[in-house]
Amino acid sequence: MSLTSVQDIGEFGLIERIQKNTRLKHISSEIGIGDDAAGVSFSDDNIMLLSTDMLVNHVHFDLMFHPLKHLGYKSVVVSLSDIAAMNAIPTHITVAIAVSSQFSVEAIDAIYSGIHAACENYQVDLVGGNTTSSNQGLVITTTAWGTAKKTEVAKRTGARKNDVLCVSGDLGGAFIGLQLLLREKKVFLKHKPQEANFFKPQFEDKEYVLQRYLKPEARVDLVKELAQVGVKPTAMIDISDGLSSEIQHICKASKVGVRIYEERLPIDDSAFSTAKEEFQISPLTCVLNGGEDYELLFTVSLSDFEKIKNSPNITSIGYITEEPDLEIITYSGKTASLKAEGWKHF
Repeated sequence: MSLTSVQDIGEFGLIERIQKNTRLKHISSEIGIGDDAAGVSFSDDNIMLLSTDMLVNHVHFDLMFHPLKHLGYKSVVVSLSDIAAMNAIPTHITVAIAVSSQFSVEAIDAIYSGIHAACENYQVDLVGGNTTSSNQGLVITTTAWGTAKKTEVAKRTGARKNDVLCVSGDLGGAFIGLQLLLREKKVFLKHKPQEANFFKPQFEDKEYVLQRYLKPEARVDLVKELAQVGVKPTAMIDISDGLSSEIQHICKASKVGVRIYEERLPIDDSAFSTAKEEFQISPLTCVLNGGEDYELLFTVSLSDFEKIKNSPNITSIGYITEEPDLEIITYSGKTASLKAEGWKHF
């Protein structure tokens, strides 16, 4: 029997393979595999949204430079972001943690201090979970859920021709923050052990991009802002794997194309200058493929866009087309294909 490597099909090929062989048995299972969160109906009008995320040592974080409290905070945020990406407000979480015998009780306390800080900030309740041992270091799994009116839920499938494509906040900062941390780790490891106490990382004026990676925020505030002005996105997703990848997900699910404009893509000045001057990386590459910004990417009708066009939290970056092409218009006015080259899990 010939075996197929997971690398040959990638994360999304694996998800599609699992989805193809999954059958929903209950009428209450309204949203299954394929969106940021699952949806389970519990009344004629309301739906419960659930999402699970896992953070694995040496895959999603590096304990050499990721403070444990920040890691606990981030583990909650990544799941809350998925609920927000369905245009819903998260209310509860559970946390499962696997740790090796090398971890002290105080280290676990530090992780949970970050978890509790996130719960306090977003007004969600930690209502359970699991603890177990691990031979592979640290693994944190969080499940978040919230409720929403069925009519207010935004999935990936609703984008239509001429809808405006929007994004919250700015992009690329988390990627640059990670590059800084990896650079300084490499420099640190070159020092002799007796020199380690005198090592000073070069992080001056880099607080914003470091925070974007180490302590991101879920854009629950944007969900509330849209509700206040009476706007429901036609499609929505959070940006965890990179803008280009998330655009592709929406277009594939909605069976549409897109045209975005390089000049409209939002990037913080600090991320822009650090990318160009210190890493010689195109800021466009950071924005399109960086990932882990946990901003929201969404589409709205032209009439609804009029209600949010002046919001300082939202930038319109393009529009949906009927043709299935994914295109970016460069600063020079040239048209190029938009390729999904964000984070790959396998």
